[in-house]
Amino acid sequence: MDGAHSAGLQLQPLPPTSGATSTSLSSSEGSFSYKENLIGALLAIFGHLVVSIALNLQKYCHIRLAGSKDPRAYFKTKTWWLGLLLLLLGELGVFASYAFAPLSLIVPLSAVSVIASAIIGIIFIKEKWKPKDFVRRYVLSFVGCGLAIVGTYLLVTFAPNSHEKMTGENIARHLVSWPFLLYMLVAIVLFCLLLYFYKERNANSIVVILLLVALLGSMTVVTVKAVSGMLVLSIQGNLQLDYPIFYVMFVCMVATAIYQATFLSEASQIYDSSLIASVGYILSTTAAITAGAIFYLDFLEEEALHICMFALGCLIAFLGVFLITRNRKKAIPFEPYISMDAMPGVFDHRNGAGLVAPKLTIQRSSASHIHCGGRSGSWGAMSYYTAKKLLNIILSRCSRRGAGGWREGTKFKRAYCS
Repeated sequence: MDGAHSAGLQLQPLPPTSGATSTSLSSSEGSFSYKENLIGALLAIFGHLVVSIALNLQKYCHIRLAGSKDPRAYFKTKTWWLGLLLLLLGELGVFASYAFAPLSLIVPLSAVSVIASAIIGIIFIKEKWKPKDFVRRYVLSFVGCGLAIVGTYLLVTFAPNSHEKMTGENIARHLVSWPFLLYMLVAIVLFCLLLYFYKERNANSIVVILLLVALLGSMTVVTVKAVSGMLVLSIQGNLQLDYPIFYVMFVCMVATAIYQATFLSEASQIYDSSLIASVGYILSTTAAITAGAIFYLDFLEEEALHICMFALGCLIAFLGVFLITRNRKKAIPFEPYISMDAMPGVFDHRNGAGLVAPKLTIQRSSASHIHCGGRSGSWGAMSYYTAKKLLNIILSRCSRRGAGGWREGTKFKRAYCS
């Protein structure tokens, strides 16, 4: 009996210690975070690839219609609608990726779209090149694609693994944390200063415009991750739509995205698209990673070596995107010429010295458009920046005879030639 009893005692398993329990939990959580990171990275890469294909399809549709006698509008072609559907599918994939992986991992993966666009452009080019000329023409694109791929690999490998659930309580706690409030204060002050120099001082530098876009974009990606994460949790059964913070984040996401598009549209009227793509990617990615590190604490428990390798991957990806866009053909600048006598909306009047001087009055008709009128006709609606740029051209072409002005709200601003 004693032997049987002792044998039974020996067969009883020992309870696990607290250290073993914590180790097993941490390993399971780590593997779960790694799987979520992998799902988010694959969704982001897939989304950016599909978006790149969609944009090239729509571009191909526009080019084909412009080079043919087809009288149809672009939105009546199947190619354009196919591009639109693929664009929506790709953006949906990118939107869903924010719910699975940290913000610092998803944002730099937009370099995939630049790589794909460069490869598609080389494949579908219609010109015939000799092998030596082809290599000389696209050597920077090849090097840039290689560097961007290496940078993307480092980003995915050394990205933060910690990723918390996007519940209403977590988002509200991050929203009132003092690091994020301090970041918001600095971002708002910097945004107001840049906006003042852009609107009042005519500081139309591409860095100023794209810094405005980057600051807005940092808030956009923060809100996108919150909205995407809460929607995915709600689909999985953990309802999060009852929290008011969801609707606050949704409104901020839509508003910042609209203002981003406005500034990008104005930048595209002045600068080449390849320059906007490279500089915008660098500034927007840097601002978004900074916002994610402060708001979601992406790098809080990461090792210094992982952070340094992640930063190295970002720098390599930045260099690769810059080389890809650097290889684009530069557009020939157009020097406009305006005839003061033949221009509608300009009429002659006598100044104090009895000399004839052309006069131009530009009045704002809406928040984003203005109306240029005069006794000899009307220019109709044009963008506010275009009208101010046109006025600067007029004043630079004329001598002491020129005068012009524009109305901003209740204030009327006038400029004279000197």
